[in-house]
Order: sequence, then structure tokens, then C-alpha cells
Amino acid sequence: MLPSRPLGRSGLTPSALGFGGAPLGDLYAHLDEATAIATVEAALAAGVSLIDTSPLYGHGLSEHRIGAALRRSDRKDVIVSTKVGRVAEPFAGRGDGSGYLGGLPHGLRFDYSHDGAMRSLEQSALRLGVDQLDIVLIHDVDVWTHGADRIEARFAEAMDGAYRALDRLRSAGAVKAIGVGVNEAEMCERFARAGDFDTMLLAGRYSLLEQPALASFMPLALEKGIGLLLGGVFNSGILATGPVAGARYNYRPAPPEIRTRVAAIEAVCIRHGVPLRRAALQFPLGHTAVSSLVMGAVTPSEVADQLAELSAPIPPSLWAELKAEGLLGADVPVPG
Repeated sequence: MLPSRPLGRSGLTPSALGFGGAPLGDLYAHLDEATAIATVEAALAAGVSLIDTSPLYGHGLSEHRIGAALRRSDRKDVIVSTKVGRVAEPFAGRGDGSGYLGGLPHGLRFDYSHDGAMRSLEQSALRLGVDQLDIVLIHDVDVWTHGADRIEARFAEAMDGAYRALDRLRSAGAVKAIGVGVNEAEMCERFARAGDFDTMLLAGRYSLLEQPALASFMPLALEKGIGLLLGGVFNSGILATGPVAGARYNYRPAPPEIRTRVAAIEAVCIRHGVPLRRAALQFPLGHTAVSSLVMGAVTPSEVADQLAELSAPIPPSLWAELKAEGLLGADVPVPG
């Protein structure tokens, strides 16, 4: 059985490995419908209890595919997470700004208002085919998405609008946990200090390669009882592939200094007989604030591979050598 961890003080206990629905929206390739649904079914059958998605992923296609898998499963303990911040406009034209190769032909517009969050949740419930949602995250209120000149307005809109809506739904018992989903530890910290959140999904900022969330945000999360969901533990790919030609970091080709650092980490892993991707997958779970890793997959075999790597042994000497080589800080927590 997959190990599970409490999600802060929310009362939810997701599996340490969660399923991330971004690739199911035809992110990098047009996916076969049956295979996409079978991938979610494989995760559920293996004991994965957290399924995360968003209206952004394929402009709703990820939610449709996950909903189909949920209807075909007899699992009753699945924790379903989705996001608000974008509202679908079915007749407005899709546009090309989301970065998804495929997906549904529906437009999306940013809307972090109270009514926008409520409308987004209604649309998500219909696509997923559910009558309640466990976790709802305010999505992409970060500089990466909106730019430095607009982030203050977006943050204020989200706290005055979407946050009030989700807080009210949580108080009424319609939603079990609320949080944010972003790519920046600094924004996680801002939200954590501004409101009462149960969880936060942070992508790419706590990995074997880099830990900018460690010094300030993660201690704050422990102090406030915020359970962390981590995405992007491979930093968009390079910690899975290694520093090969075309390796990606932060959704772009990896720069030379990143390839050099990853090569040094991989060399240590090789000396200890551990694949780089295994060390990268298990490393974040060494921190007690981390509740679950949200991992994308597009085939059942990818799910099986993640499960195998999560449970495979790693000698403590690997972590010790990474610290001795200065590739991990002396105070960075490690598994075991």
C-alpha cells in the first residue's frame, strides 16, 4: 500500500504519491482518449488517493478525462482537487495563449473575483461529474503568469474575491480544504500570511536541484499547519532525463549552469547505484511539511514506474555524499 500523510490540519490524508492531471489536457501531445482514462484508472487501482486537475489543463479536457475515470472506479476515498482563477467561455474562441497543444475548443479568461471563482467551480463540477470537491486551489497568482506590473492587482483580487468564496464554501462544508497553486515560493508565503489556508501546491521550487522554499516558506507552512503538495519535482524534466541534449528546466531548454549542476548530482547517484529520477522523486518527502507529490503521467506504465521508484531503496550514504559535495545544504532534510 502507498504510504499516506496528513494534509496539514485539513483532516485529509492523501497518498504520498498523487496524480497530476496537467498532461491529460494534451499538454505536449494529442493523447489517445482511452489511454488517458486508463492512466487515471491505473493510478486509482494502485492506491493513489489524490487526483489534481484544473480548468487550465486542456481547457477543461483534463477534468473531463478524470471525471470519466472516476465514474468507472469504485473507489470512495479519492481526494479530488481542482482550481479557480480561470473561467471557460465556450463560444469565445480558444485562442493560443495557454500553451496546450490540444484540448477543448473553449476560451479561458482570468477571473479571481468571488463570482468568477463560484462560476469556475460550477463548471469544474460539471466536467468532473461530481457533486462536491475536496480541495480547491487559487491558481497561478504569481509573477511568472501575470508579470511584475500586474501581480499586486491580481493578488488583491484573489484575496478579496476567490479567497472569500472558498472560505465561505469551506465553512459550509462544501469544500474540505482550500489553498493556492503557484510556481513561486514567495507567493505561497504571501498567501500564507494573508489568509487561512489548509494547503498549497508549489511547483518546481523544492527539488533535489534547488530548494528556494526551504529557508522561509516551509517553516511558515509547518507553523501554520499548511500541508504542502509538490509539483514539478523533476524541474520540468531535467531531473528525470539527466543533463541530456534538449533537457528542459522550468519549461525551457536547460541553461549550461543547470546542466552542470545536474550532471554533478547524477554522478553521485551513479556512484551509489541509484537512478537520478529515483533520488529526485524521493528527496522532497524528506521534509515533514510535504504531504504528497503531484506527478503527471500519460500511460499506465508511467504510473507503475513512479510507484516502483518511490518504493525502491536509497542508501543514506547518497544523501551524505551530496551534502559533502555541496550539492545539498547541510541543513536540508533528507529521507530517512
